[in-house]
Order: sequence, then C-alpha cells, then structure tokens
Amino acid sequence: MDRVALTAGALYVIVLLRAGGTFAVGWLAGAGARRSRFAERISSAKFRHAERAIQRWGAPPVVAVSFLTVGFQSAANFLAGSMRMPLPRYLPALFVGGAAWALIYATAGLGMLEVLGRLFAERTALGVYAVAVLPLAVCGVVVYRRRRTALSSGDTVAEES
Repeated sequence: MDRVALTAGALYVIVLLRAGGTFAVGWLAGAGARRSRFAERISSAKFRHAERAIQRWGAPPVVAVSFLTVGFQSAANFLAGSMRMPLPRYLPALFVGGAAWALIYATAGLGMLEVLGRLFAERTALGVYAVAVLPLAVCGVVVYRRRRTALSSGDTVAEES
C-alpha cells in the first residue's frame, strides 16, 4: 500500500504541475491564440469538443471529469485558461480531477507493471508478444477511427454537393 500511496503522490504532483501549466499557457494565450501559430491546434476537433462541453456544462465539472479521459484533459485545461476561468472555480476542479487521475494511474499502472513483470519472469515469450501486440492494437484503433471520421466527413461533403 505504501508503494501505491507514494506513486499516487508523485503522480498527483505531476498532474497538478502539468495541468496547471496547461491552464497557465491557455490563460496567457487568451484571445490572441486564435490569430497566432496556435490557431490550428485550438481549432482541432478535440478543442472544439472541449469548448462545447465547457459551454454546455460549465468549466469546473468538465475540467474535473477531463482527467478521466485520454487526450481531452489538455484541451479542457487549456480552454479553461483561455476562457479566463477564475482560479477559485478552476483549482477545486484541478485538485479533485488530478487526485482521481493519480489514484487511477497509480493503482492500475502499478497493477499492469506487476502483471507484465510476472509475465516476463514466468513466460518471457508471451510477455514479449503482449508488449508487441499492445502498440499494434492502439495503431489499429487509431487507423479505424480516422477512416471512420474521414468516411463520415466525406459523406457530408457528398450530400452538400
């Protein structure tokens, strides 16, 4: 249990610094970001999705829940900063969401490392296979999602013509 607490504490500090830094960059960028070299990044689908969620649900719950997602949390923190979310509203969301993120990654992360360690110790070939298949599966999911997105946007263009 001490290992989980130590890992969770370290991850909590990391997430507070990373997410707080992303918020600060968003705060400093503000409205000028839309006219700068960052314009492409903040007009991406992830940022538009985060912006709509923040406008619909309010920033604190979106920021807190964003820590349970992959790829969405940076967009939510940056947009909370660029939308000048007041610190008294942002910090509680950061503390709660960051704690959830740290606990999940500390417990699940250490569990996965332990499983992989046992797998490599007992059946090295199976461990190598498992580690090789994981990036391939991630790449397959990414390719599938991009193709699906491209097909659906292609259908929209065809219908507009």
